[in-house]
This record gives sequence, C-alpha cells and structure tokens, in this order.
Amino acid sequence: AALKSVKPSEGSGRLELARQITDPANPFFSRVMVNRIWHHLFGRGIIASTDNFGKLGEEPTHPELLDFLAQRFLQDGTSVKKTIWRMMLSSTYRMASMPNPANDAKVDPDNKLLAHQRIKRLEGEAIRDAMLDVSCRLDTKMYGTSVDVHLTPFMTGRGRPGSGPIDGAGRRSIYISVRRNFLSPMMLAFDTPSPFSTMGRRTVSNVPAQALILMNDPLVLSQAELWAKRVLAEKDPAQRVSAMYRSAFARDPSDGEVKTALDFIDEQLKETGATELTAWKDYAHVLFNAKEFVFVK
Repeated sequence: AALKSVKPSEGSGRLELARQITDPANPFFSRVMVNRIWHHLFGRGIIASTDNFGKLGEEPTHPELLDFLAQRFLQDGTSVKKTIWRMMLSSTYRMASMPNPANDAKVDPDNKLLAHQRIKRLEGEAIRDAMLDVSCRLDTKMYGTSVDVHLTPFMTGRGRPGSGPIDGAGRRSIYISVRRNFLSPMMLAFDTPSPFSTMGRRTVSNVPAQALILMNDPLVLSQAELWAKRVLAEKDPAQRVSAMYRSAFARDPSDGEVKTALDFIDEQLKETGATELTAWKDYAHVLFNAKEFVFVK
C-alpha cells in the first residue's frame, strides 16, 4: 500500500520521515536493509543494484529468500545483529570458495545462484585494521574523537588540515577523519567511496596502485617492523613463522611454507647483511603482500 504524506507537526519533519520510512507498511525498507547486509556478507546483493529497486535495477536472484529475510528482520525488531547472525550461520555462507565440478558453469557462470562462496577482497579499512591487529598496535577502544589523516608531502592545497600520526594512533579506520580534499592515499587505492554522495556498492578494482601501496606505504612498513619485534620474543624461528601464519591467515603453515620462510630469512641475513630484526621485518612485509592477507576465500 502506498504511504500517505504526513505533514510535520513541528521542527524539520525528519522524525516523521524516519517513521514513515520504517513503517511496516513500507515494503522497501526491510528489503533494502537485508539486501545490503547480504551484499556486504556475500559480495553481491540478492538484488545486485543495491541502490536501485526500480525498473532499471536488476532482478533478484532469490526473490522468495529476500521476502523471507525481510519478514524475519521485522519480526526481530529490525535487529541488524540477528540478521547477520542468521545469514552467517547458513550453509550458503559457510560453503567453500572452491567450485564444485558437479555444478555446470555454463548454466551459472557468474555464480549468481551461489553454488559456492565468492572470493572477496577485504575493504581498505579492513586491510589497514588487520595490519594494526597482527602487529598488536590496534586500539580496540570504542567511541571518542576522530584522528586526523596522515598527510604526505604531496597532499597540498587550500584548507590543508593538520597531519595525524602515520598509524592513526592505532585507532580503527572508522575513527580516521574524512576530509573531501585530503583523503588517505591507501584508502583511495583500495576504492574507498568518494564522500560526495551515497554509495550502496563500492567499486572493487585491481590496479597497480594497490600493490605499490602495500610495498611502499609508511604505515605498512612501520607495522611490519612492529610485528617483527613482537615475534622475535619467540626463540625458535620455526615457531615464529607458525605464529605469524596464525596471526595473518588464521591457520598453521605447511612444512613447505616454513622451509621457504626460513630460507628467505637465511638469505636476508647472509646475502644482504641484514640484521635479524630487518630480516624478519622483510618477511612480515612479504606476508602483508600475500593474496591470502587481503582476500577472503
């Protein structure tokens, strides 16, 4: 049913507008919300055009599922946490990303029907936070004022603000301030949306700037060194490698991966004359650049 126009009793009318939007009689609110949650968890919404549910938008791949999730969302008191919980405990979300040979790729080449999980690249904010986490620099404290973005010498222009610390004082990326003309180079490389308008679905690119950021950015280098200092507390080199794999990839390394890591460390020590700290810093830097660190399989 169409919603009736409501005149504000006082003020700007935003409260009345919010009540209208969230009214159970509005069929779009719950569907748009659960579709966006699905999009963030699965990498593609049930309706891929997250910003457009109209005639020019895409058709839902699973319309009955969208309706079911929307109804349960309302029954749960519009709880985002319960909706996330329901999706993440589903067998669909817990599937492996390796395609099943029994599924006909010709029928569903884009995997819209989710015969297997999609491989997803982490957002720039999550990559940054993961680096701070493995180096034990991440400040998990909630709330508080924002931190100024670190400005490089090349970030000049009118209204240039003060520069913040390289690591953002260890704060999560959500607490880094956003200034339209002075955005973080790392976030820009990893497709952070331009803060000029709303965006329901981010661009996901694969460009050389991303590799260059992971190789050269001062934040990446500083966190690699902190990580190396932490693992040097472990005396056994093989145990150091195992600890780093568990921190970075949430798994133990194979025997071959341990051997490769130790060979790399020996080569750094003998052929480049690096100190032990520098050698392990270089290895930590290698792990930051591994595909497994920035992609979720």
